[in-house]
Amino acid sequence: MTNTFMRILLGWLLALALPLVAHELRPAYLQVTELSGGTWDVVWKVPAAGENMRLSLDPHFDGKVKRIGEPVEAFAGGAHVSRWQIECPDGIAGTQLTIDGLANTFTDALVRVAFADGTEFVTRLQPDNPSVVIKAAPGPAAVAWTYTVLGIEHILLGIDHLLFVLALVLLVKGKRRLVGTITAFTLAHSITLALATLGVVHVPGPPVEACIALSIVFVAAEIVHGRQGKPGLTARAPWVVAFTFGLLHGLGFASALSEVGLPQQAIPLALLFFNVGVELGQLAFIAVVLAVMAAGRRLPIREPNWSWRVAPYSIGAVAMFWVMQRISAF
Repeated sequence: MTNTFMRILLGWLLALALPLVAHELRPAYLQVTELSGGTWDVVWKVPAAGENMRLSLDPHFDGKVKRIGEPVEAFAGGAHVSRWQIECPDGIAGTQLTIDGLANTFTDALVRVAFADGTEFVTRLQPDNPSVVIKAAPGPAAVAWTYTVLGIEHILLGIDHLLFVLALVLLVKGKRRLVGTITAFTLAHSITLALATLGVVHVPGPPVEACIALSIVFVAAEIVHGRQGKPGLTARAPWVVAFTFGLLHGLGFASALSEVGLPQQAIPLALLFFNVGVELGQLAFIAVVLAVMAAGRRLPIREPNWSWRVAPYSIGAVAMFWVMQRISAF
């Protein structure tokens, strides 16, 4: 009966995976930067819906803010980017900002306001709370909470990362080996997340995303080989494979984080708590998988011998589709 429960869980993940095609529910991003003389530069980035359409979201400031000129717009990197300037002689602190249309979506909007003195206001707006009053600068608690939630959302909406973790859980036998494997994966992606986000390592995003999908195919194939009595490297030394591919997944996390950026006055704090959020989301997912497997073992229902193949073949097929899709997008 364990396989029945796993098929239900896998079906849920794949139902999300196909329409999302991994990472499609990215947050919108608003960057407001103080220039001089009460003038502010505004960059508004909205997830694209196709090659020439975008989500119907627009930032709206209260009456004391005046737009200067028309926005410059373009589609780039799967998003629609607009840039313009606003005038606010008395300063932008105390201004109410609303993301029009956010209440009708399932996405969030990250807001960064960079003041000329180097401080920043960072917050996250949601469909049920699309407005905020801009403050001079957030405290450490606000930064920590914002980036923790972003990390949790990224891992739980990153279906490719979840499928990789699911494949590891299905492959690795024994609690101690599983803990060691997940720890190696966590350590590896934490390293590359930090290095790439801080600019120490520069790797093009599309090849990384294709390799992440290929890593899922590899582990899915290892599950099949192990069940057929031909265990491979992952079965013998799972932590080695988890650490190696974890380096790739960390670069993927960094790519997502680069889309929203880090507050300059609190880079270590924001980076730390984004990683904490990723780990919390990952642990929550593993807990659900293990609970499903435990519940399945308690039900006295026999299943056909071939049922174990459903999970690895489904995971591998979707991941191979991602590989081809991402390579074609180079």
